[in-house]
Amino acid sequence: MMDERLEQYVLSHIDAEPENLHQLDRDTHLRLLYSRMCSGHLQGRLLKMLVRMINPRQVLELGTYSGYSALCMAEGLLRDEACVHTIEIEDELEDFLREHFSQSPVGHKVHLHIGDATQVLASIEGDFDLAFIDANKRDYVEYYNMVLPRITPGGYIIADNTLWDGKVVDWGKRLDAQTAGILAFNDLVASDPQVEVVIIPLRDGLTIIRKRND
Repeated sequence: MMDERLEQYVLSHIDAEPENLHQLDRDTHLRLLYSRMCSGHLQGRLLKMLVRMINPRQVLELGTYSGYSALCMAEGLLRDEACVHTIEIEDELEDFLREHFSQSPVGHKVHLHIGDATQVLASIEGDFDLAFIDANKRDYVEYYNMVLPRITPGGYIIADNTLWDGKVVDWGKRLDAQTAGILAFNDLVASDPQVEVVIIPLRDGLTIIRKRND
């Protein structure tokens, strides 16, 4: 975890945050609860870069929140027909999301689905070259088991918050459901022979998972 000075140094030496995303981040902090959940400048630029590297045709996101990460991934899409399908369970966020997607130059590449991901996913056709999981932590194992079969061989899953404020190694006297969900997910992925996995200690932990094609 970086201190504030080091973080500012990093942010001043990477690609600038686009103005529409800067405004989205600001509106997230002004208008929404739990603004810490917004991906932000550094993680957003990383997501864009990873999308550029993977060059997916179809991206899946579980957990839209304010739409920052969805727009970052849409920004990285290279194929004309490529798109991001993002699923958000909280219907009260829909107006906020559609407002900001409509203001983005890449908003047309994002398809918003409101509802429970475990039910909505079946209605989206095709497989995915990349999935970003950033929804309810207690359900990460269910999401993983649901999403992995829909990932193309050689495709990727990125999971956010997999260090969970350090609680994965220091959860005190009581193991809460969210921490238990992350622990179970990390153990499952680490032992799954179908994938390769690395955890990056960026912000709250970012796990990159590649589905084997060998």
